[in-house]
Amino acid sequence: MTPVRSLTGTVAGWRLFGTFLRRGLIFGVLIAVCVALALFPQRYRAAVTLSPTDPNSLGLSGTLGQLGAINSVFGTQAAIEVALRVGNGIAVRDLVITRLGLEKRFGMSRVQVHRWLESRVTVRSLRGGIIVIEMQSRDPDLARDIVSAYTSATQERLAQISRKQTAYKRGILEQLARDTSDNLARAQAAYDAFRLTNRTPDPMTEVDVVTARIAQLQGAIKAKQVAMGAALQIYTPSNPAIKQMQAEIDAMTAQLQQIKATNSQSDVTVGRAVSTSSALFKLERELMIQRTLYDSYLKFLQGTSVEDLTSNANVRVLEPPAIDTDRQYWWPGIAGMVGLAMLWGAIEFYRLRPPVGGAPVIPGNDRVTA
Repeated sequence: MTPVRSLTGTVAGWRLFGTFLRRGLIFGVLIAVCVALALFPQRYRAAVTLSPTDPNSLGLSGTLGQLGAINSVFGTQAAIEVALRVGNGIAVRDLVITRLGLEKRFGMSRVQVHRWLESRVTVRSLRGGIIVIEMQSRDPDLARDIVSAYTSATQERLAQISRKQTAYKRGILEQLARDTSDNLARAQAAYDAFRLTNRTPDPMTEVDVVTARIAQLQGAIKAKQVAMGAALQIYTPSNPAIKQMQAEIDAMTAQLQQIKATNSQSDVTVGRAVSTSSALFKLERELMIQRTLYDSYLKFLQGTSVEDLTSNANVRVLEPPAIDTDRQYWWPGIAGMVGLAMLWGAIEFYRLRPPVGGAPVIPGNDRVTA
């Protein structure tokens, strides 16, 4: 029974590889072709390194924080991932094709140019949040132009997204500011009307007036009572001076009771002071809330202007577009060279030492014995 031969044994048994000279000539030529293709024509690598920016790197974090514009328009998404997705997007390729006129330059349709750029240009990230845009081409000027166009197009596209989001936020803030302005005007009018109704620029002073008046009357009554007690040591209760003091005490006591009344009918009473101060507190709180909201919305609205001014500073160019000084190789040619060398070595090893049970190869002969 003829043993099953491996793939290497099958190739080693071909008549074409019968002698070492033939094998050396065939594999040597094929390896030389792969080496030549790997080295020539010479290829160039153009690359640029970028890094997304943030308010801290710009030195504007304090200012933006005061204006309410410190948060990124992209939310909690990683800036690296956003920049990579935008750089690999169709919009960026469209900008590159338009700016460089690649359709006319290559004589291809726009879809074909899109496919060509997608296969030739690589946008990837490195450690440390660094983005690399690179391309290999036989034309160094073309590679540099395309990489440079990719850089500017990515920056512009990120700026467009940022400005669009900022415009949406500005519209909301403007509407909120208008509504709050109307509410603030109504609250101010109600507060002023309340002060005019109570005929005082500051109704809160009524509380101080009532408190001071009560303390004054209580002190005067106590002083009169002490004086009348001293007078009773000398005069009888029927004495006109004693009667006058008693009448004054009664009058001040009645006045004190009137001031302490809880109704709000009289001008100077505890009840009127409490009701007036409670209503005033309510109007003041409403006025303070509306004024705080209005000031906050105005501050955030100013922050959108700063966001527009800094929208183009979304990416820092760490290294400008340049041609790599290292020699570039065509890696499929290198892989072919390695594969051919390994196949040649396997054939030679098989012919020198065939596996046990395999068909032996007669050195220098063009056939394999059965």
